[in-house]
Amino acid sequence: MTFCPGDVFGVGVHIFDLRTPLTRVFAEAFAELARTGLGPGRARVELLPLRAGEIQEVDLASSEPASGASVFFRSPTELKGNPSPDQMPFGVLFARLRDRIATLSGLYGDGLLEVNFKALGTRAAAVRMVRSELQYNDVMRRSSRTGQTHGIGGFTGSAEYEGDLTEFVPWLMAAHWSGVGRHTVWGNGVIDCVIR
Repeated sequence: MTFCPGDVFGVGVHIFDLRTPLTRVFAEAFAELARTGLGPGRARVELLPLRAGEIQEVDLASSEPASGASVFFRSPTELKGNPSPDQMPFGVLFARLRDRIATLSGLYGDGLLEVNFKALGTRAAAVRMVRSELQYNDVMRRSSRTGQTHGIGGFTGSAEYEGDLTEFVPWLMAAHWSGVGRHTVWGNGVIDCVIR
């Protein structure tokens, strides 16, 4: 993104390790960015007061009945196992968000999730994609430190699913916070959902 002098912009950070008080660490990191500059030309920025958000909790074991969902891919998303750049089978989407959430839980939560991944995957594969409006975005990232460029593209748009989504709703809600797919640390894989 490009900003003009005087523009105000925000940086959202999702913290998964609630055992360690990290607010101070992030405040110090952003203060250093204000001191050294930001972006390829190291433009000067003024740091406004930090606004701490609220803690979001998602119970992966509870959900209301659902027979449909629209998933909106807000930032480029690349998912391993996706057979086509213009379609996103629910089984593939669920497998990747399940892996991301399970990894975060193992690293920062209460440990490994006690769920039957294989059985969940089989049921997720039965959910049908009934419509997709996806387009591939070829995005490059240039490291200001090394000068190297890296592809971090993926698809954006939306996909609609039908079937028994009841047990998958909390996972989809959690994926809004965790992101899904490759390059989530650079803002990729941001999704939103509307459940029906």
